[in-house]
Amino acid sequence: MHWHPAAERQEEEAVAKRLRASSKFYKFLWEIRGELFDEAFEKQLIECYAPRGQAPCAPAMLAMVMLLQRYDGLGDADAVDAAENDRRWQLVLGTLGSTTAPFGQGSLVRFRTRMIAHDLDKRLVEKTIELAKQTKKFGWQRLRVALDSSPLDGAGRVEDTWNLIGRAMSKVVHLVATALDVDEAEVIRAARLEALTEDSVKASLDIDWDDDEAKHEALNHLVSQVERLDAWVAKRAKPHAAKSPLKEALALLHHVVGQDTEPDPGGGGVRITQGVARERVISISDTQMRHGRKSRSVRIDGYKRHIAVANGFILSTAVEPANAREHEPTERLLAEATAHGELETLDIDRGYLASPVVVRLHRAGVIVNSRAWAVSNHGLFTKDDFAIDLAAKQVTCPAGKSASITPGLQAFFDPKDCAGCPLKAQCTTSEKRSLTIHEAEDLLIELRARRRTTPGRRELRKRVVVEHRLARLGAIQGNRARYRGTRKNELDTNRAAAIANLYVLASFRASA
Repeated sequence: MHWHPAAERQEEEAVAKRLRASSKFYKFLWEIRGELFDEAFEKQLIECYAPRGQAPCAPAMLAMVMLLQRYDGLGDADAVDAAENDRRWQLVLGTLGSTTAPFGQGSLVRFRTRMIAHDLDKRLVEKTIELAKQTKKFGWQRLRVALDSSPLDGAGRVEDTWNLIGRAMSKVVHLVATALDVDEAEVIRAARLEALTEDSVKASLDIDWDDDEAKHEALNHLVSQVERLDAWVAKRAKPHAAKSPLKEALALLHHVVGQDTEPDPGGGGVRITQGVARERVISISDTQMRHGRKSRSVRIDGYKRHIAVANGFILSTAVEPANAREHEPTERLLAEATAHGELETLDIDRGYLASPVVVRLHRAGVIVNSRAWAVSNHGLFTKDDFAIDLAAKQVTCPAGKSASITPGLQAFFDPKDCAGCPLKAQCTTSEKRSLTIHEAEDLLIELRARRRTTPGRRELRKRVVVEHRLARLGAIQGNRARYRGTRKNELDTNRAAAIANLYVLASFRASA
């Protein structure tokens, strides 16, 4: 179904002319709607989405609604209201004078699902780049791409071990009750789940939380309740336990108990796990959220969003659980970015250096700008103080002695040379000095050398462009996830990126 705005163009022009300066972005969206959702893109949208109802809404209009929602920060219910009562929305959607929204909340949910299934949210970002190329303000044959990331707090409730187990149990109880068509209270009574009789697990346990022995006993009591629930489900709801969604809920309950408890070495049942499991689930309502860090001082409970920028436009995005290593989405970010031109220069922070694709690009001739990883040796000579000749497979120390680099990328100096060396006290406390050569040492040597020069430091500062784009993205999207789940939040990031790009495009056209 194609998008055919119902309002007369003359009527729309009159409304657009009366818009205040603060509403100029709505006017811009109205002006470029035909370019953004051209025939080819609209065909893609139609192919992926089959509208329902007696008066189905055009997929291109729903895609524009997605942009308007993110621009105004509205949920689905408020979007329906805005389509009925906000003349700026009606101008953009081509429904001036309409008293009924041409879509419902369900249409928006289904449309986002289809967009994700066909990666059309990424296509939306690509379309804004195509419009940017038409301005001919930048060269797109050879690109200078910069990467960066920022925290995105998860929408799910972050809970401790006790409440995680309790909430996971409650989820199983709810699904069992639904499957058997009985009240949840009946399941709790029949399975003798005393831990779920109050508003929270901690209220049901009713202990002195400063008493370590009481906590230990309570934990083991709670785990025994989980085992009791397992046994009851196996006896009373076994056919349902092998099917979704109860199957997944039981697996989640077992995962939560397994990640947060371990055998007590004292022989008293189980105890809280010492340390934190890498893939620890931190929320029952959003099981893809993770604990992570952007830096030593900044903890994240949720996700990280990444962007690739060139010529002031966001070319690609990625959303990862917060515990994912910084470099993990590098390859797909660059794969999508380089669809717009050949990569000539890559500006990154050192979190991305660990990606194998960065080393491959460097060796293929791409200029990589980054700070090298910091090296320290407790006040003694560091690797920076040694001359490393990779071609000759040789390392020379500050005293002028040399050692060969082994196939295992190690260099061991002769203990006899170290024993009589006047610089030994500044070099090592061992019998001999050794160095480990990194697999990407050629890149690291170049980065260290470049940072010691004024032109090299000037190039590093050019990465500030991506920081500005990331700040703009955060201002549009906010720092808290709207949805639960990685891919849904990536869709939200992509539509925010599309709006950020359209902002830049609007400024270009205004100054033309």
